[in-house]
Amino acid sequence: MSRVVVLGGAESGVGAAVLAKVKGFDVFLSDNGKIKEEYASELRKWEIPFEEGGHTESLILNADEVVKSPGIPLTAPMIRKLEAQGTHIVSEIEFAGRYDTAKKICITGSNGKTTTTSLIYYLLQQAGLNVGLGGNIGKSYAYQVATEHYDYYVLEISSFQLDNVYDFRPDIAIITNITPDHLDRYDHNMENYVKAKFRITRNLRPEDCFIFDSDDAITIAHLDKIILQTKMLPFTQEREVSQGAFLRDDKMVIRYDQDESEIYLEELALGGKHNIYNSMAAALAAKAMDIENEVIRNSLATFAPIEHRLEPVLSIKDVLYINDSKATNIDSAWYALECQKKPVVWIVGGTDKGNDYSILNDLVKEKVKAIVCLGIDNAKIHAAFEGIVGKDKMVDTHSAEEAVKAASRFAQSGDVVLLSPCCASFDLFKNYEDRGEKFKQAVRNL
Repeated sequence: MSRVVVLGGAESGVGAAVLAKVKGFDVFLSDNGKIKEEYASELRKWEIPFEEGGHTESLILNADEVVKSPGIPLTAPMIRKLEAQGTHIVSEIEFAGRYDTAKKICITGSNGKTTTTSLIYYLLQQAGLNVGLGGNIGKSYAYQVATEHYDYYVLEISSFQLDNVYDFRPDIAIITNITPDHLDRYDHNMENYVKAKFRITRNLRPEDCFIFDSDDAITIAHLDKIILQTKMLPFTQEREVSQGAFLRDDKMVIRYDQDESEIYLEELALGGKHNIYNSMAAALAAKAMDIENEVIRNSLATFAPIEHRLEPVLSIKDVLYINDSKATNIDSAWYALECQKKPVVWIVGGTDKGNDYSILNDLVKEKVKAIVCLGIDNAKIHAAFEGIVGKDKMVDTHSAEEAVKAASRFAQSGDVVLLSPCCASFDLFKNYEDRGEKFKQAVRNL
């Protein structure tokens, strides 16, 4: 019996372990940190042996294959040891893809991927398809492959999840855009990060589709260097294209094969230039899946913005309050800060998950005028950012109401107050939804 060792005991790792168990492998899971009770109880339920708080080398180095969770960098000592001895290391996505015959639409990119993924999932549901949602959003893809059956999957896939992908093949691959991000994980080399994103295209066949933003200079520069044997569907707001999506006057035009359809921009449920791009990508994916124009139009008009994900709450005295409580890690907060065009009063904090805040330094310098800490222990946040925004522009709070009041004192007309906590919510709240609801209530009470 082959031995599969899973490193990392959160959503991705536990899903991979359950799939390995279902497929009859000798499976063991190891996490260097503490495993949340919800995941530990899942492992016990499936009778999967595991350890936490450190790695036992003798139980790991004897693996035939290792499934690495996306949060673990390739430079981690255990990964280095496994690579040195030639052990094959794969991602959860790669592992699950071997056992899945569903058609897959896979979305990556620096920004907009959660919205685009959710839009496509909604479109396919509206078309009556039997569709699952997974990857970097919702339930683990591997767990669903192990326990459910879908004809289609819409998967949001981060660059970290693509790092150890080799044979995995989407039917439709989408790159929303590429901006400098996570460069600490890629030797501070932008080219390495771009190549990681483009791994999503590595196995595309002529009958598959690649949907991409042709206004994105970094994407286009890389496309010029590689040869893809697949159907290319660009989306753009700058020119007309023969196949793909573009703007004509006040309409979005979708051209696919011989079909051309139009949607008025004012009909789209999601406003803003970035969301036009997201809607274009979703519409192209739906066309490539043979979904009728009427279903596409109605879906793009009725889609509800994702709650707690860059959710505009209210504008008070020309200050916009945004609820991004779902941003429980550095990655999500990076996106939230990056897309802000106005000065930001940033509400951040909670249960720190070993965050390296230095990744956000440049964005904080550029975008943030004041910081409101919302958590029991904010020492790490002060240490990270006091030198950037100044001691007098940082304050500690211990409730959503306190945080919103403090933020409103820092904010001036034309500013944004952004709750994008970077941290888990369990020190002061039940979960991120509870934190988001209390924030929204506090804004309404201002």
